Amino acid sequence: MAAPCGAAAAARPHSELADVFRLHGERYRQDHKLPAVHLKVMHAIQSCRTEALGGHMQRCDSCGAEHPCFNSCRDRNCPKCGASATDRWLQRRKQELLPTGYFHLVFTVPHELNPLFLVNPKILISIIFKAVSETLSEFGRTHVGGKIGFLAVLHTWDQTLGPHYHLHCVIPGGALSFDGSRWLAARSNFLFHVRALSIVFRAKFLDFLAAAHHRGKLVFHGSTAPLAKSGSFGELLSTVRKKKWVVYAKRPFASPEIVLAYLGRYTHRTAISNYRILAVGHGCVTFSYRDRKDSSQQKTMTLDACEFIRRFLLHVLPSGLMRIRHFGFLANRWKAAQLVRCREILKATPPASPEPSDGFRSWLADRKRCHQCGVGLLIPIRTLAPRPWDSS
Repeated sequence: MAAPCGAAAAARPHSELADVFRLHGERYRQDHKLPAVHLKVMHAIQSCRTEALGGHMQRCDSCGAEHPCFNSCRDRNCPKCGASATDRWLQRRKQELLPTGYFHLVFTVPHELNPLFLVNPKILISIIFKAVSETLSEFGRTHVGGKIGFLAVLHTWDQTLGPHYHLHCVIPGGALSFDGSRWLAARSNFLFHVRALSIVFRAKFLDFLAAAHHRGKLVFHGSTAPLAKSGSFGELLSTVRKKKWVVYAKRPFASPEIVLAYLGRYTHRTAISNYRILAVGHGCVTFSYRDRKDSSQQKTMTLDACEFIRRFLLHVLPSGLMRIRHFGFLANRWKAAQLVRCREILKATPPASPEPSDGFRSWLADRKRCHQCGVGLLIPIRTLAPRPWDSS
């Protein structure tokens, strides 16, 4: 198969997620009944930047070498896609930054609830977003005295691709007064007590979960089937209500610019990057991970290929379910007007028009550079029609 276009080919890892699907996807599909969204993701990733999606032929204007450049799948679960979309998203967020400190809070749920998330993803994910947004909004009212704004990013995985549902929240250090006349600044090194946050978050989450169960919105099958028995669901709620729910605060961001750098790393991350996949062969996949229980030491893990695919697909969200959401004065409904008001109060300069970042410009320039001579630029000369993928 032809290599990807431009200098990006030189940076391609030895093994990648697409290789796992090409080599072992058919066996996995035969052995498992998969929903349409999983089939779509597997096909998109294994076809990404190959003849299957078509593209165009490029010729170097210096040495004359020709290189095919195949189209990307643009699937949000693909580790090769999203550079341009991520950059555009970051530039829009740059328009929303305020000249104030920023805080980073993480809300997690007990692992006893993982099976419910896996069987009822839309309902449970909606509940975690709602519980977090109401908790933070309530603390904004009672502890800062106004309406705070924040964005929340859902992550569903841990380093070994197991289920681990948590929200990362990025919060400006202050609030807009309810009458819109003042900016109420928070302390520079402290926002809210995390223990108090965890208690309120736990109560709200479990109340919303109990209400969903009472209305018959939850389904129980597979490992959750026993919860359909009388009293079993209540016992689960009682168990997790007694546990300490983990909410923790990371170090406050020193400047709005650091917020952007953080968002670029976190918001569009997939469950595993290609550079963590070390080897694909002999029916197994070996990848690197950081062991959080052992001082974040980097280690390796080898899984049967089908088990690796199963774990990866755990983190494919239902179609239309958004991983990134905005709340408070950053909610999409009134964000534009309220950000203008915040800047007026803070006497902040209006943001410049969005432009591609230096990192994205460099990435784009590398893709256009001939990787054979390293001098010329690649010029499109003709279109390449899509060719169906040959699994043999």
